[in-house]
Amino acid sequence: MARLLLIEDDPAIRQPLLRALRERGHAVAAAPAAMDGLQTALASRPDLIVLDLGLPDLDGRELLRMLRAVSTIPVIVATARDEESSMVQLLDAGADDYVVKPYTAAQLDARIRAVLRRSSSSPASSALIVGGLSIDPLARSVTLDGALIELTPREFDLLHHLALKAGQVVTKRELLTEVWQVPYGSTDKTVDVHLSWLRRKLGETALSPRYLHTVRGVGVKLVAPS
Repeated sequence: MARLLLIEDDPAIRQPLLRALRERGHAVAAAPAAMDGLQTALASRPDLIVLDLGLPDLDGRELLRMLRAVSTIPVIVATARDEESSMVQLLDAGADDYVVKPYTAAQLDARIRAVLRRSSSSPASSALIVGGLSIDPLARSVTLDGALIELTPREFDLLHHLALKAGQVVTKRELLTEVWQVPYGSTDKTVDVHLSWLRRKLGETALSPRYLHTVRGVGVKLVAPS
């Protein structure tokens, strides 16, 4: 059973979803507006949030950014737009997954179980050390030579995935699939942007790498400095 928070303003959608998810064994709270949802999320700390974008008091994308500024609770976004660019923007903003309207309770439940499996999978529960980098997936914190580094949720996920395969070259295709949960395509530039931000926080550049080394035409690998 998971503790869920459903942020959805339309009662015609909210009430049937509440019943269906509860019938599937989840404990579900609901909020009809963005600020109510934010307060409930911070107070109750659910296992996962289902967030509708079309809220009456605040755009759902803005609420997502506010949530990500203070919390790492997994978020599944419900959207009426299915363009790849829109999906990538939502995932870049911190969403863990998305469902496209109209969707069924069974489809949403499957997404919920998949996201919770990823967030609690056994490889993610072990601390990872690469040189002076220490990556704690349970606390979702990173230190470099003992100093805490502030990373966004996506930057953390990217670094953590590379650390799981330290010393191996990881392709952009794999990063898009495993970290962003989107198919490979022209959107691979988002990987380059996040790698650039991550390098800056690690105190290095692409021309003078310490931990993140680009293998031209193949991908990137995380290695301890020589």
